[in-house]
Amino acid sequence: MQNFKLDEPTLKNLIRHKKKRLVQSPNSYFMDVKCAGCYKITTIFSHAQIVVPCVGCSTVLCQPSGGKCRLTEGCAFRRKYS
Repeated sequence: MQNFKLDEPTLKNLIRHKKKRLVQSPNSYFMDVKCAGCYKITTIFSHAQIVVPCVGCSTVLCQPSGGKCRLTEGCAFRRKYS
């Protein structure tokens, strides 16, 4: 009998379609994005379908691209884990 954990995704399992994985999980996530101009942090959905402006200086943080949103050059981000 093999000993492996179901909650730890393997590389092969991450590449699969979200519904064909051993444990179903979405491809989307939330992330904290730091503005390059004013260094304010904004929470953005990875598949945002609208242009997201910065709260402090109103510069564009991300643009929709038909799937995952495209971050503006110079913005730093980190993925949020639950």
